[in-house]
Amino acid sequence: MIITSAEFAKSSEFLDQCPTTGYPEFAFIGRSNVGKSSLINMLVDRRSLAKTSGTPGKTRLMNHFIINEKKKPWYLVDLPGFGYAKISQSERAKWKKMVRTYLEERETLRCTMLLVDIRIEPQKIDLEFAKYLGEDGIPFAIAFTKADRQKPAVLERHLKMFNEAMSENFAEMPNMFVTSAETRLGKDRMLDFIESVINTPMPEKETEEEE
Repeated sequence: MIITSAEFAKSSEFLDQCPTTGYPEFAFIGRSNVGKSSLINMLVDRRSLAKTSGTPGKTRLMNHFIINEKKKPWYLVDLPGFGYAKISQSERAKWKKMVRTYLEERETLRCTMLLVDIRIEPQKIDLEFAKYLGEDGIPFAIAFTKADRQKPAVLERHLKMFNEAMSENFAEMPNMFVTSAETRLGKDRMLDFIESVINTPMPEKETEEEE
């Protein structure tokens, strides 16, 4: 996939505030400070489409970015991160409700990209979120971030550990991508994957048979 345009569309706090154009959507989510904004900017070839910050928890709304608006448009959706401790319990609960309502009810959501920091060993919070997506039947893929900041042998060990942990709950692994916002590692593979999902017809919803 070639990115010809990428623009901010709107921010939403509630599902009914999200765009109504019906374009396919790909949501990006991960623990706070996982490098989400940097990865988004790398994918779409924009330096500051998604705002990067040294302060975790900066994304507090659902941010829609319209990609390739003039030709086969789709939305990249930047969701608030999870696991950020320095906010109130009520604020954390509000984020969780907002995100889960979107993930579970957004009909145009085609795939959720779960971002995981490959520099560190598998974290319980990432594995639990993946399990939640799987149990709820929410299509997802995993993008390991910051691959340029660790030695290859360590990356390989962490990948193996993550796969072993995932295999406890998944008979079939989701698509996985090793990425780096600095070296652009994984960019083409991720964009090709997104394009293939867009080009795959969505399955028709099952309807109850009339008695």
